[in-house]
Amino acid sequence: MDARHLELLRELADHGSVTAVARATHRTPSAVSQQLKSAERRYQTPLVEPSGRGLRLTDAGHLLADAGRDVAEALARAQARWDEFRGQPTGRVRVAALPSAATFLLPGVFTELAELAIEIECEDVDLAEDDYPGLTRDHDLVIGHSLSRLLPPSVAGQVSALLTREPLDIAMAASHPLATQEQVSAQDLADQQWIGVPFGYPFDTVRVAVEEAIGCPVQVSLRLRDNRLIEALVASSDRVAVLPRFTTPTGPVVLRPLAEIPTARFIYAVARPDRAERLAVRRVLDALRRVGATFAGSG
Repeated sequence: MDARHLELLRELADHGSVTAVARATHRTPSAVSQQLKSAERRYQTPLVEPSGRGLRLTDAGHLLADAGRDVAEALARAQARWDEFRGQPTGRVRVAALPSAATFLLPGVFTELAELAIEIECEDVDLAEDDYPGLTRDHDLVIGHSLSRLLPPSVAGQVSALLTREPLDIAMAASHPLATQEQVSAQDLADQQWIGVPFGYPFDTVRVAVEEAIGCPVQVSLRLRDNRLIEALVASSDRVAVLPRFTTPTGPVVLRPLAEIPTARFIYAVARPDRAERLAVRRVLDALRRVGATFAGSG
């Protein structure tokens, strides 16, 4: 069997279209189509079939795509053993990360790995909670978050590691009346103006929990994604918001824990099994674990 054909079929299974495979593998759609035809000639069996305007794998194609995952994982293990034999990991590790998690994790990782021949390429990505695991199609490691220790279902079949637990606090201006309290209750927040996040984003579950506790909706005047923008607006107004403890600077904005309602997010890393075998990826993941552990006691 030709490992390149198996890899191509696995890419099609993961990405879902010839165009997406071409983009991910830096080829033209025409070249991908030609290689699929070459694979069908080699195996003398239809491996793809029309589906709408595109193609989908046949049962035979799925079988070979699964075999491609096994081959990729075995090759990655072999490469990892070779790297260990030669003495140190090398290569590029592509990381996609939630910006607010990367802010407190990646500086320590870069410092720890500075002496190694590992190049870390990072992309900051702000998505809904369930969408992070899908980024492993194009990245070696993905740093996402979940409001539960139970990670999103889309993590299934991948290698994952819980990095740390980060409390989510109620943010307000230093001059806000509630800032004199050591913690705030749901009832304290009932008549406050809120700056929220888009529906479906993890922090919005705190707002929902407060509404359930007080039995009525709170007043959400804005819904924004960027934490720095939210901080600036909170600092200059009487509004409150939910912000993460480890990366929100103190000063004009103060953070107060929410009493009686557990509010935290869990930061995790996830990788495809074959990429998780690479020694360089393992070293970056180990560094993420160690840095995450230093923050665990702060929550």
